[in-house]
Amino acid sequence: MPRRTPADALADGPLVLDGGLGTRLDERGADVSSALWSAAVLAERPELVLDVHREYLAAGADVVISASYQVSHDGFARAGLDRATTDAILARSVELARRACDEAGHGFVAASVGPYGATLGDGSEYRDLGLGVAELRAWHRDRLRVLADAAPDLLAVETVATLAEVEAIVAELDGVGVPAWVSVTAAGGRLRSGEPIAEALTLASASDDVLAVGVNCCPPDEVAGAIVAARAATPKPVVVYPNSGERWDAALRTWHGTGAFPEALVREWREAGAALIGGCCRTGPDDVRTVARVLRSGR
Repeated sequence: MPRRTPADALADGPLVLDGGLGTRLDERGADVSSALWSAAVLAERPELVLDVHREYLAAGADVVISASYQVSHDGFARAGLDRATTDAILARSVELARRACDEAGHGFVAASVGPYGATLGDGSEYRDLGLGVAELRAWHRDRLRVLADAAPDLLAVETVATLAEVEAIVAELDGVGVPAWVSVTAAGGRLRSGEPIAEALTLASASDDVLAVGVNCCPPDEVAGAIVAARAATPKPVVVYPNSGERWDAALRTWHGTGAFPEALVREWREAGAALIGGCCRTGPDDVRTVARVLRSGR
């Protein structure tokens, strides 16, 4: 019998995504202070990553996102690791997520594809670095193929801040053979670059390789407007997984403010049309339980 796909599952109702990975690793005592962030834990203490995946599945997640967000060939080269080692760590990220799903008897694996800026480890994913489409295509190409070869259920292209990077990644998805969602990061109702969200989501959704579009790694108050933009751009499923509401200070490497992920807000997102809902930075298993409770009550 063919393996059930995320598209099959979405036909039956909305899916619950997991929460922040780096947040939970930090709370478990892992050192995520280096430029490699949680990618260093993947290389040095993979059992902690596995435990976090298990925790989110137990909390009700239908989809777990791999720890590959900040893994890249040039980023690991700066840390003294060669390409073969980087490839092995990328594959390991998918293998760990798959193992957790197999143990739980449920769950899909989304291999995280972070933006170019994430690998700099200084908050650069939240601004336009001026790279062109051709440069970004070349940078993403090998990593996408290594992750696809590890056989995830889908690719989680996430935290994209510019139209150029959306265009580049969508072009490189062609021929990879694994469906993807594409989620952008927003501020003030626009991409972090200042470009229109609707244009980015329209561009992404035009690809047959893209299963869903939406937003992540943004304040919760950005989500409702992004859902409206997505619904206007495409009939494809909408994915949303914002941060807790706290704000990241890249210079001081700390969070400010108070997090809030109330049930009423999750219900609002679902009623507005979101079909995949979870949390990003500073969210945890309790937030995933909230999402699961809301989504499953409506099935």
